[in-house]
This record gives sequence, structure tokens and C-alpha cells, in this order.
Amino acid sequence: MVQLGKFEKYLIEEFFDDYRAGDMTHRTFTRRVAFITGSMAATSAAMLLVGCTPEEVPGRTDPMPTPAPTSGAAGNTTSASGAVPGARSPLSVPEGAGGLTTSTVTFPSSGTGISGYLARPDGAASGPAVLVCHENRGLTPHIQDVARRFALAGYSALAPDLLSREGGTASMDADAVPGALTRAGAQRHVADFAAAFDYLASQDFVDPARIAMNGYCFGGGITWQASTELAGLAATAAFYGPAPDLNKVPAIKAAVFGVYAERDQRITGAMPSLKDALAANNITHQLTVYPGVDHAFHNDTGQRYNEAQATAAWNDTLAWFQQHV
Repeated sequence: MVQLGKFEKYLIEEFFDDYRAGDMTHRTFTRRVAFITGSMAATSAAMLLVGCTPEEVPGRTDPMPTPAPTSGAAGNTTSASGAVPGARSPLSVPEGAGGLTTSTVTFPSSGTGISGYLARPDGAASGPAVLVCHENRGLTPHIQDVARRFALAGYSALAPDLLSREGGTASMDADAVPGALTRAGAQRHVADFAAAFDYLASQDFVDPARIAMNGYCFGGGITWQASTELAGLAATAAFYGPAPDLNKVPAIKAAVFGVYAERDQRITGAMPSLKDALAANNITHQLTVYPGVDHAFHNDTGQRYNEAQATAAWNDTLAWFQQHV
């Protein structure tokens, strides 16, 4: 029987939901699962495990997909005007917006240079900061936009590319990105965020006592994981990510905010147990279920974006950070 880790299972179930909803082709679904599992035999077993019919799964001896070549830049581009491709949110902040400084920075983590997108308010005054963890798509223009939204709200926002060791998100076949992230493992990602925290804390424009973390989907799960390990975080906001192991909840020091979607029962269904664990350990928390929306409702470049609830969740996040950061 195929053995899937928490994040592998989480991503394969998410892709199955997208496939069933018609938002993902069978070919893309199969390729992504294959890149996660590493073999067609395991791919067949995993697809059956999440609910595919025998007719939908590939043969156990079918050849593994080959990553498609990329241009090396397509994953991180904006339009000539600085606008984010596909962005629909009124909160979107284009590259080059007045009052902000943006740059690509590199910081060390376990002897490797990790690339990150940094957006911050103009000026040298020390202020709050936020680490932003991308989705299973890697560091995309949407996540860079999120960093600029935080910068517009007064935060220095750093979004690391968790695939820096693999050459960066933009250099990879999009279908291979989720598999590369799961193969790297959550501990590597948390360690990279610990290094990103240290980088921000060392900057003159950051108050090291006022650093938060925010993440989406896969990144929400990494944010929850980081909250159990990075004691210096003042607050976190995890958008519909898998919960941390409940036995690690007592280690949380940050004030934690969880964003959940009413229709996303795969994630929201497990929320009450997490809420009980947070309350039992007297951890400052707020877990909010947003009505009438599904998984990934905040991403305005995706199929499930809902402007009203995405705006509400964003404003609630800023209010949480204003209170605790």
C-alpha cells in the first residue's frame, strides 16, 4: 500500500478535488501525482486512494512523465505596466507602486543562498515585518503581489522561494513544482523560514520583536508548522492549510489566526480539534470560517476566488497583526 506523508496526501487530495471540479485536466492531475510519488505504480495507488476509478488511473508500468523545459522566467513575470497577470482583486498592488521598495534578496540557510522577494515601505524607519509562504505553485507573481499588499499596509514582507536549491520556481515545469516541494520536506522549509526570520531581524528597517508569518494552502500548512518551532514569531495567519500535529500545539508562542472556507471540508472539518487544542493550551487564537466559499478563495488569479470573502479575510488578517504585531 502506498504511504503518503501529510503534505503529499494534502496536495494529491487537493488536485483530485480540482480534477473532479473540472478545474484541472486528467493529464495535469496524473503528472502532478507522478512527480509527487516518484513512480507510476505509486501514482496509480495514490489516485485510487483518493477516489479515482480504475479506468482513470495510469498503468503501473507506464513511463514516468518528463519535466517540460521552461523559459526560466515565466513563473515570475508581470506585465509592462507592472500589473499581476490574472489578478482580479481590488487589493492588488502593481510592481512599481509609489511608496514601496521591492527587490530580490538572498539570505543563507544551511550553507545555501535562498532567494526571496522583499517588498517594504519606503524609508529607513524600523517597523513590523511579515514572512509570506507561497502555495504549492511556488513563488509566483500572485505571492509577490501579496507581499506588496503587506508593504502597502506598513510591513516589510519577505516571500522566500522554497525551491531556490532546485534553481527557483521560474525554472521548473509547473507540474513538477508540488512534487519538488514535498520531496524537500516540511522541515527544510521551516528551517528556511527560520533563516528568513533571522535575515529580517538583522535589517535596520525591521523591529525583530514584531515579525509575523502568513501562508496559503500548502504555505498555510508550513505556517502552522513554523508556529510550533519558531518561538520568535509574534503572530501568524494561516489560510486553509493542514493543521500541525496536535501534540506540537503546546509549543506555539505566537498569536495564531486561521482562515477556513465553509465548503472546504477536507481542511475545515479538522479545525474543531485544532481549536480545542489551542484553547486547552491557553494559546491566543482566532479560527474563522468564511461562508459560501471553497479552498483557495483568496487567490484572485484562481478559479475559486471570491472577492467579498477574500477581502474580509485579508482585512481580518491585518487587524490580527495590528493587534498582536
